[in-house]
Amino acid sequence: MYRSVTAEIDLDLAASVDLVFQVATARDVPLAAEQLSFLQGDRPYRPEELVDQSGNRLHRFRGEPGPLTVRYTAKVSGQAPPPSATELETIAYLRPSRYCQSDELFAQARRRFRGLSGRELLAAVTSFVSSSVTYSPGLSLGTDSAVTTLQTGQGVCRDYAHAVIALLRAMDVPARYAACYAPGLLPMDFHAVAEAYLDGRWYVLDATGLSHPTSLVRIATGRDAADCAFLSYHGGNVLLERMRVDAWTPAADAPQDGPSTVVSDALVQLR
Repeated sequence: MYRSVTAEIDLDLAASVDLVFQVATARDVPLAAEQLSFLQGDRPYRPEELVDQSGNRLHRFRGEPGPLTVRYTAKVSGQAPPPSATELETIAYLRPSRYCQSDELFAQARRRFRGLSGRELLAAVTSFVSSSVTYSPGLSLGTDSAVTTLQTGQGVCRDYAHAVIALLRAMDVPARYAACYAPGLLPMDFHAVAEAYLDGRWYVLDATGLSHPTSLVRIATGRDAADCAFLSYHGGNVLLERMRVDAWTPAADAPQDGPSTVVSDALVQLR
């Protein structure tokens, strides 16, 4: 399956600042072409590329005061190999994290999902979050957690993913966060989904029901959104002036599954 992805980000840097971007596709995604540029007027920046243990590609450099334009384009030439997992990873993805406080949701999860396991549990958790949260752009905060989302009943994709992850971890299922490009997503943006570990494989769970699971392109993987932010910065102020994200497939390669049904009979791996 061929897919094309783009990201355009315009920033204003108030001072010299350490910048770390995660907009490029993950290491194992097969690419036919790729371009990434950081420009300040006519001045290009040459970032250092760092690859972490999850295969996330981070691009880091020190930006100077003034406007900065970031442009990324890539053509994905096929599907990545199925995501693997080590024993250490599965242990890490059982633990509570900054935005996925499975310890605080332990009692709630155990009451609601008692007796469920395997695919039935994954479907029940995803369906519960889908029905309990209203997709509400602009109403949630970047500091909202799974607990906040389930209390307020509103959020965007990151919030849905956090709630699913926290509830699954509370039920002793390893779960993690994946940032993606999502062809066909409406409204278009960077997208986030949960992944659950079952029978030796990672499976996509998208409680928003907005994406085509078979067409997702992985950007980053982590415990929660803190590990997968498209931009982190330190030592200065940064203003986001404009951002545009797009992802699409040629008509011949367009997925036939439609946006994800919240409870799916066929579990899908993010590739």
